[in-house]
Amino acid sequence: MPDDKAESIQSGGRGRGGRELKRGLKTRHLTMISLGGTIGTGLFLASGGSVAEAGPGGALLAYGLIGILVYFMIQSLGEMATYLPVTGSFSTYGARFVDPAFGFALGWNYWYSWATTLAVELSAAELVMGYWFPNVNGIVWSAVVLVIVLALNMISVKGYGEAEYWFSLTKVLTVVVFIVIGILVAAGAVGGHTYGVENWKGGQAFLGGFGGTFSVLLAAGFSFQGTEIVGVTAGESSNPRKAVPKAIRQVFWRILLFYVCALFLIGLIISPDDPALLNGDSNIGSSPFTLVFKAAKLSGADHVMNAVILITVLSAGNSSMYAASRTLYTLAREGKAPRIFGTTNRHGVPVWSILVTAVIGALAFLSSLLGTGKVYNWLLSLAGISGFIAWLGISMSHYRFRKAFIYQGHDLSELPYRAMLYPFGPIFATVAAALVILGQGYSSFTATPIAVDQVISAYIGIPLFLILWFGYKIICKTKVVPLAQVDLDTGRPTQQEKDMDVGDDEGMGVSSSKMVRMVRMIRRSPPGKVLEWIF
Repeated sequence: MPDDKAESIQSGGRGRGGRELKRGLKTRHLTMISLGGTIGTGLFLASGGSVAEAGPGGALLAYGLIGILVYFMIQSLGEMATYLPVTGSFSTYGARFVDPAFGFALGWNYWYSWATTLAVELSAAELVMGYWFPNVNGIVWSAVVLVIVLALNMISVKGYGEAEYWFSLTKVLTVVVFIVIGILVAAGAVGGHTYGVENWKGGQAFLGGFGGTFSVLLAAGFSFQGTEIVGVTAGESSNPRKAVPKAIRQVFWRILLFYVCALFLIGLIISPDDPALLNGDSNIGSSPFTLVFKAAKLSGADHVMNAVILITVLSAGNSSMYAASRTLYTLAREGKAPRIFGTTNRHGVPVWSILVTAVIGALAFLSSLLGTGKVYNWLLSLAGISGFIAWLGISMSHYRFRKAFIYQGHDLSELPYRAMLYPFGPIFATVAAALVILGQGYSSFTATPIAVDQVISAYIGIPLFLILWFGYKIICKTKVVPLAQVDLDTGRPTQQEKDMDVGDDEGMGVSSSKMVRMVRMIRRSPPGKVLEWIF
């Protein structure tokens, strides 16, 4: 099958201009996007602050608990996205399986979450490049990053996917190298000092008690946000029934492993009372990764980590633009946003959705330069809590999806991918996400006196989401969809599409049978098996 025809298989419907989004993402793209999506500044910079605030034990516990939440959430998403692979899926799932008003609120919530996150990455570009070029106005670097991200997304979905593949690969390799070097440093093989468990003694393992661990619990949630992007990409995957389950099965435990191993090594090597840890989120030279590399007596560690963090910023900005634009595109296609945002160009790119996302992200960034920056801080809080709301929405949608699936007489064998531990999984994820959302203002309430401004900032996303939900519900007079009327068919792949081979052999996109055999032979070898396990 020619590439252009293979890549334009219908992804949930036709664009207003008569063109479709194109299924240009291969299995390797989705796997690496999922794997690298949560490896970012939360791990490279903010993880040091987590260890300093809660101690090495408290940080590990917090990240582990959030990891369980994310595991069940991504399981729920995987079941729905393989059965119904539509672009910008969250609003569609919420509208079909719960309530059209819920889907409306969920879609707009997810869009402004990522549009605002783009502004965060533009601000981060100033910090990163300022480390090398302190005399250059930081807004120049923010503009450069915006142009790069905009260009990658405007080319085609392949532009986003290929860039994200290499960005994510760089981040994963950095974490792997860090873990190897960290083990050597802790064992005394390099650096000249053997590290024991001194940092876990004398009450240092759980600093701050429950309050310290709970505060890190919220920070850990922000670090893991982005895992769900694999659900957004399903509608543009060349083979979602194969790619999405593979991405979910092979990715989550590796992400959790990376975080747990990295945090454990940081807790072993760096004392939680080291003042450098608390400065890690604003000083590249104080990143816990940089500190461990310096303990190994590796020169230039700060510059290497600054380069990796720059790639991380580009990756996060690239993903922010993609996730927001596809969500807005879907909202427009469903009549929940202006029609112009549901159009695509001849390359299958939703140009207007990308442009308006870029404009909103740039305006949000500029708000940080005006006045005291209070508006910008509110936008940051809004983006953070919106991610948790999206997780809650995914879990609720899955609970209703499975109930409707069984109620309408379907058999579980029809599901391309089946989530584990239903109904416990989605119920646990829903309750856990709700608790995290309600706990956003914990530190503000415990302050003396109560920090009213911080309380408002922490919870500003909740009333906005409720206004969108119930406002749409009142105006459009929607109701919770009865199980018997839940639409389980529209957008579902036809049997012809299920049987169609679109040339995505293990995501490598090769068409030569000789090349395919060679790749398979390499993967059967011991080195190939190791690389396959890692990547």
